[in-house]
Amino acid sequence: KWKSLYEIQGERKRIMRETCSKYKSNNRRIITPYHVSRIFVEDKYRVLYCEVPKAGCSNWKRVLMVLNGLASSTKDIQHNTVHYGNYLKRLDGFDHKGIYHRLNTYTKMLFIREPFEKLVSAFRDKFEHPNNYYHPVFGKAIISRYRVNATKEALRTGSGVKFKEFIQYLLDVHRPVGMDIHWDHVNRLCSPCLIDYDFVGKFESMEEDANFFLHLIGAPQNLTFPKFKDRHSNEERTTTKITQQYFAQLSPSQRQQSYDFYYMDYLMFNYSKP
Repeated sequence: KWKSLYEIQGERKRIMRETCSKYKSNNRRIITPYHVSRIFVEDKYRVLYCEVPKAGCSNWKRVLMVLNGLASSTKDIQHNTVHYGNYLKRLDGFDHKGIYHRLNTYTKMLFIREPFEKLVSAFRDKFEHPNNYYHPVFGKAIISRYRVNATKEALRTGSGVKFKEFIQYLLDVHRPVGMDIHWDHVNRLCSPCLIDYDFVGKFESMEEDANFFLHLIGAPQNLTFPKFKDRHSNEERTTTKITQQYFAQLSPSQRQQSYDFYYMDYLMFNYSKP
């Protein structure tokens, strides 16, 4: 079993490196704190984890906290503790020497997810549930820019953004509000062409990949990757079928443009075109 997982890892890294050398000329660029701002540090087991939202990041942070001795079990850690507790250090918090030392000696990993599924998952989480950040900040701007005859109420609250409007915002080069980590490219979040990751896991094979990774770093035997869904746990996870239902609301050209938008992620992580 381990043998085939080693082979899968070798193949994923090969495709990633080949895509980088074909499309990116920045192989010699200096790594700045900006490039490592999404990377979490676990010093005890010497792990660097680049956070990709909507690809198991809450549970990965729980695992890192347990490895670090901050909790005895992943079940004990609440959502808010994971995201707002600041228990885990980020790599950009170290000086130049500290950053480079860790990049050169720690096991660097990231977990990714099919780009459209990740996008729909983020949309459902941020716009289909009450949210006191995404509705006023993104929702208001999206509705006022892309909805004809928007009601006063919609403009006031920013609630009820439609998927089609969200995609219009995403594809607009003059976006009314900036980018957000939940729908940015993995390519931009984790700089895989600058940072040579040792392990590339996929959300689609999360359990197998995660437990293989824990085996590789020599984690305690009783620590396994948690299966629970972190937020809106009574709601079905975003699947291929659910993703198709959302993308069916778009025109063919919007679907194509969305694919073009995530083209590098599709290529680099070997996901087939939907």
